[in-house]
Amino acid sequence: MAGTSRTLLSLSLSSATKHCHPFLRLPHSSRVLPGFNFRALCTASATTVSPFDTSTIPGPDEAKHSILLERLRLRHLKHSSKPSQAKTQSPPKPVVAIEKDEDGFKSKKGKKMVGSFEEIGLSEEVMGAVREMGIEVPTEIQCIGIPAVLDGKSVVLGSHTGSGKTLAYMLPLVQLLRRDEATLGMLMKPGRPRAVVLCPTRELSEQVFRVAKSISHHARFRSTMVSGGGWFRPQKDSLNNAIDMVVGTPGRVLQHIEDVNMVYGDIKYLVLDEADTMFDRGFGPEIRRFLRPLKNRASKPDGQGFQTILVTATMTKAVQKLIDEEFQGIIHLRTSTLHKKIASARHDFIKLSGSENKLEALLQVLEPSLAKGNRVMVFCNTLNSSRAVDHFLAENQISTVNYHGEVPAEQRVENLQKFKSDDGDCPTLVCTDLAARGLDLDVDHVIMFDFPLNSIDYLHRTGRTARMGAKGKVTSLVAKRDVLLAARIEEAMRKNESLEALNKDNVRRDVARAQITEQKGKKEKLIKQSNQRNKTKAATVKSSSNLTKASSVNKSGKSSTLAKSAKGVKVVKTVRASSRTSLAGNKKTGSKKSTAVKSTASKLRVVPLRGRSSSSSKK
Repeated sequence: MAGTSRTLLSLSLSSATKHCHPFLRLPHSSRVLPGFNFRALCTASATTVSPFDTSTIPGPDEAKHSILLERLRLRHLKHSSKPSQAKTQSPPKPVVAIEKDEDGFKSKKGKKMVGSFEEIGLSEEVMGAVREMGIEVPTEIQCIGIPAVLDGKSVVLGSHTGSGKTLAYMLPLVQLLRRDEATLGMLMKPGRPRAVVLCPTRELSEQVFRVAKSISHHARFRSTMVSGGGWFRPQKDSLNNAIDMVVGTPGRVLQHIEDVNMVYGDIKYLVLDEADTMFDRGFGPEIRRFLRPLKNRASKPDGQGFQTILVTATMTKAVQKLIDEEFQGIIHLRTSTLHKKIASARHDFIKLSGSENKLEALLQVLEPSLAKGNRVMVFCNTLNSSRAVDHFLAENQISTVNYHGEVPAEQRVENLQKFKSDDGDCPTLVCTDLAARGLDLDVDHVIMFDFPLNSIDYLHRTGRTARMGAKGKVTSLVAKRDVLLAARIEEAMRKNESLEALNKDNVRRDVARAQITEQKGKKEKLIKQSNQRNKTKAATVKSSSNLTKASSVNKSGKSSTLAKSAKGVKVVKTVRASSRTSLAGNKKTGSKKSTAVKSTASKLRVVPLRGRSSSSSKK
């Protein structure tokens, strides 16, 4: 066995083509471990199909798509031939949403397709920032969220990670600030922001702040960042300047409010980014403290009201109930991809039997990606696991950086910069779930060294790759204790179902219930079978007793007459008496009659008196 080398086997299940590939033998990596074996549990891969690619459309839908293509072509020719007339046309009304089906994008009834940001009501100065970013077509959450925010509605924007949620609220928010300046005469003032964006981590605050700064080059407004882990005095100085927007973490924002570096007076817009994370990780009391002075202004008329925007990549039932209680009347807007797998990512589940070394398994999965120059994130469930992985990879000459709770905030920022940098050798990011939410990273491969405890964490981890339609890969090392949850997640992704409420406890409970139901069904089946057998046996005994009675009636006329009025035991005694009488008169009547009586008596004695009949015959 030592001379036999075994390779990684994977089963690829394509949800787009709906067929299974046979087991494939993959080439060995640069480090082949003799006697090491993987067995793939399952692989769920998905590919994106262009909605206008007629080669991928089934036969019955070809006519519909050809008509759509012809209409788009005619409209394009019409606008290109009459540019001056197109400029004088009134801007189109905001379009709400795009609905996806199996064949591609399809507009809802009464609503047209959205092909550009201009169609959803953005102003020209905001569009300048969009063009500079190089974004042409809005995503599904942007098509839903931007018109709703521009209408002044308090909303919850729910969509998968990497779908463009930051722009979905930042673009209309900047336009609302500019509109308030033009219509209400509201201006920038020191320490009196009109919009506040709260984020759970410093890293997410920095990302949102960078987006705000990029938009401010075109739509003139001023923003600043105040977050935990940074120096307090520079933040105080920045708040003393005239500002429109503050981006920061809840604790540090409240600290500046308590020190009167910032006041509530002009706050009109509040954004809670990664709202589910903030409520799950104990930010609820701080958010309530921040909201308490603002709630009285929520119903003010004449444009002086208060608008709340919550952004989330996942939404459990418990968090949704909490949000509905805290923000009464808020509108939930969700895309079709919420709580579902990312279409452009490939998901591999590698089952470990228990005899393999898990760290060596990680090395065999990791090295092929590093050889291609891919950026890789390795997720662990605990700090000890993260340290073990980091130490093992360092021993094997693999460059790594860490991201977990015990790494100082400044060091985490430096590590992220090293991971993002294109200069030199790109290190592998070894992290816990602290890096699973809110980070906008360009990751090619996500490896789950420790399988998550629930499907929500799985979705957040996979959201680090395949962002904004890019391709990515997710590989999970599945131990024995994780097989049930991994199999359920893989099945849900293969069926394109929601992964909202899957965790280890629920899966084990469902399996236990199924086993109990199965055992109960088996017991009921056995009881029915035994009852049926007893009924059959009773019917057989009854029919045999009836036959015995009938035969006795036919062979002795006198005894049958007495049997009608007496019990079975008395019948036997009567027959015994008559036989004695016949035997006594045997000498007088002849041998033929006595022979007949003897044969009749012996047949009746077989059933009730088997022992006596044998002894009497010997005598």
